[in-house]
Formats: sequence, C-alpha cells, structure tokens
Amino acid sequence: MKQTSIAVILALACMGAAAPMGAASAQAAAAPASTDDSFVPLQAGTVVVRLRAIGVIPENFSSSVSVIGGKVDVTATPAPEVDFSYFFTDNIALELIAASTRHELSASGTALGHVDVGSVYVLPPTLTAQYHFFPKSRFSPYVGAGLTAAFFYDSQPAEPTITKVGLSNNVGPAIQAGFDYALSGPWSLNFDVKQIFLNTEARINGGIIKAKTELSPTVVGAGIAYRF
Repeated sequence: MKQTSIAVILALACMGAAAPMGAASAQAAAAPASTDDSFVPLQAGTVVVRLRAIGVIPENFSSSVSVIGGKVDVTATPAPEVDFSYFFTDNIALELIAASTRHELSASGTALGHVDVGSVYVLPPTLTAQYHFFPKSRFSPYVGAGLTAAFFYDSQPAEPTITKVGLSNNVGPAIQAGFDYALSGPWSLNFDVKQIFLNTEARINGGIIKAKTELSPTVVGAGIAYRF
C-alpha cells in the first residue's frame, strides 16, 4: 500500500496537484474496509499463522483399571503450538492446530498403592470451523467446533514393575473460544481455550492390565499471530 501511495503522490505532483491532496486521495482509495487502517483486518482470503504457548490439562473425568483397580492419573504439561487459519468469508474460518506433548502416567488407589506406569507422547492435530464475530475490529472474539485425532507414540514404561505400555489412538470432538487482538500491520495477539473430549485405553505389560480413561484435556494457549 505504501508503494501505491508514493506512486500516486508523485504522479499528482508531476501534474501540479498539491501533495497533501494526493496523499489523502491515495489513502482513501487503498484503505481497507475498516475504521482504522493501522492494522490488517480479517477478511475472506486471509491466512493467519499463530504461534502459541499452551498448557494441556487432562481432566480425567472417569477412569478404570482392571485387575488391580484404582484410577488413572495423567500429568498436565506445557508445550509450543503452531496453527494455521484460512478465512472462507469475513466471519468463517477453518483452523488446523498442531502440537505434541509428553505426559507422565500413573495409577492411584490400586491394590498395590500408587503405581508409576511410565510416559507417553501424544500428537493431537485438531481441525475446527470458527465464527469470528468482529473481523474488522481490533478485538475479534470467536468460537469454534471440530475434531481432534490423538496419536500416542514413544511410550516409555516405568521399569522394572512395568515392562510395556501402549495407548490406543482415538478421535473425539473439540470446542473452542478465544479472541484475536490486532496490534499493528499484520501482527496480533491471540488467546484461546479448547475443550477436547477424548477416550483412550492403555494396555500394560502386554494387556495383562488394561486401563480406560476419559482424558478430555483442556488446552489453554496464548501467543502471537501474523496475517497474510
């Protein structure tokens, strides 16, 4: 937009027009559909890339452990996250979120007392459809809903008691709410909360012990975004 404005001003100056009038005309012609042209508004065709710091907090709404009884415990963990959004209209966008987190697993209240099970990594790509309420404003809240596919990998058993542990992959619904706050130009701040509803089954020591849990993590994140 700056190059266009300079070119228009030079052209008008050559024709003998006043420079201030030329600048005003260029800004009026190039201004986006926003009351404030110091930031890039959200609109159809916009691509947003965000980098967030997130906290993944498993809720463990319910769980069960065969043979020894008790319940499953999964630790919360922080992690970096990147996501990409594409706006199909000024208000409707599709967002793809990617991150990977490591969690410690244990069982409490069992016949053997507290049992350390081990650790596991999870890759939970999440795709949501969002509605942005005020895409032309600096403060633009949104809500979204979609699906999360959870892939568990690189599990490490807590030897010597546990020699093998694996968790089943699964798919579950996700809902979210958050907001973008435009700073200057294409940059903005973002705050986001997701609730993912997800079940998994752990097979311990080759399936001798099985543990089922409704993980349903809450994911809280904050970071920066760049609009293309």
